Amino acid sequence: MYHTKRIAILLPDTLQSTGLQSILTEYFPPVEVGCFSSYESFIALGGDTFDYYFTLSETFVLNVDFFLPRKSKTVILTDCPMCGPSLPSYTNLLTVRASLETIIEQIQQLFDADVNNLIAGEGNKDLSAREIEVLQLVVKGTINKEIADRLNISLNTVLTHRKNITAKLGIKTVSGLTFYAIMHGIISADDIDL
Repeated sequence: MYHTKRIAILLPDTLQSTGLQSILTEYFPPVEVGCFSSYESFIALGGDTFDYYFTLSETFVLNVDFFLPRKSKTVILTDCPMCGPSLPSYTNLLTVRASLETIIEQIQQLFDADVNNLIAGEGNKDLSAREIEVLQLVVKGTINKEIADRLNISLNTVLTHRKNITAKLGIKTVSGLTFYAIMHGIISADDIDL
């Protein structure tokens, strides 16, 4: 017997909300979907009663206190055409400009991770303590030379750490690394210059 997934869609765009709701109900039954045009209306109708949350990065960042503890159940929608290919294994990112098959696959990865009892924090175990320090500085906008100076390491070592971070996480863009760092508690949204 399948558990009915309770899903909240927090999107100001009615067309996107309706399309996502249609995909979820058609391809992932049994689901119960609630659509909200704002975070305030979502909270007013019992926001903490859902199993999964689909929203925009702006909503996530503005309400990070709510979403961060639910990071493994939160999906960030992006229309970045380059994010899909550069972040194939990142299950908490949904590329809205992707094909229907890719969108379904990305959603399935989220649900599979939950079924397998994977927690999002497990991804951090692959990063060394030094790689986490480098990641924190990268997402704060620090250039490679400054990172080398702050950590008392060579520029080549910084580049090696960045290469390893990209390879381990499968994330190639600074914006993707920023989402990863926020959603995994490596850095808080307050530490980032928006």
